[in-house]
Amino acid sequence: MSLLLAGDMFLVTPHEMKKRLLRGNPFGDRRAITKTAYYLAKKGLIKYIDRDNERFIKLTKTGELEALLAKARVAEPTPKWDGKWRLIIFDIPEESNHKRYLFRTLLKKNNFFRLQQSVYISPHPLNREAIIYLEKSGLIDFIRIMKVEEMDNDKDLIKKFQLNGH
Repeated sequence: MSLLLAGDMFLVTPHEMKKRLLRGNPFGDRRAITKTAYYLAKKGLIKYIDRDNERFIKLTKTGELEALLAKARVAEPTPKWDGKWRLIIFDIPEESNHKRYLFRTLLKKNNFFRLQQSVYISPHPLNREAIIYLEKSGLIDFIRIMKVEEMDNDKDLIKKFQLNGH
């Protein structure tokens, strides 16, 4: 089996990938696999590398960021609330409108509530993958993450996040 390191992810050769996918695919649709690889390459998420008479698939930087973003959007089970609020404020430049949209979506998927235009709040921290995504995408430079111990009149937030047992 041939592996290629892409960032901190190992990828297999297209042939090995097809074998693995077909083992779990009862329909054995090779065309769907080829179409998917073509689509990912066309979007700039993967690229092909030929080395020693073998072809490898490698994630591009954009592909790595997309994979990180997908992992970051998965909300982890929420731990017991420690009584502190996580407040995120940001000022992402206008020319990065798409990144700002993705960031807001990431916050919502991680159960953050929009308090004001560029201010979000949650009783729980962002997951580790979200922080890694923010660092690798460069968005961390436009964001401040705070842990707030006291807040006036947070009864509505306690109710919204169903923290009644607090």
